[in-house]
Amino acid sequence: MSKQFINPPALNPTNGFTHVVAATGGKTIYVSGQVSVNQKAEVVGKGDMRAQVEHVFANLKIALEAAGATFNDVVKITYFVVDLKPEHVPHIREVRKKYLSPENPPASSLIGVAALVVPEWLIEIELVAVVG
Repeated sequence: MSKQFINPPALNPTNGFTHVVAATGGKTIYVSGQVSVNQKAEVVGKGDMRAQVEHVFANLKIALEAAGATFNDVVKITYFVVDLKPEHVPHIREVRKKYLSPENPPASSLIGVAALVVPEWLIEIELVAVVG
């Protein structure tokens, strides 16, 4: 299994993501969008973006481990943020750098949405990983 992280020089500089990730071989793992909910289905960090991002990444780690993967295996990550504003981005970046490889970060999309299924949810994150 191999992964190639590509940032074509004709595209803009990156900050915590890679423009193109190519993966061959191995097992592909798709993790459904995770939100800031604990094992009792309670919202964690109501009204606090940073707290919710922290809990979502903790949930993602559990999901990856259940499939035999780690954050180093992630090739694509998508963030859905309610009423996305510039001040949300530093919170996401601060937490993300604790989990994702700075040398080979995954391809990434950050999408602002009007709402998620539960009004207290501020962010949902889904990802794709490839393990060899």
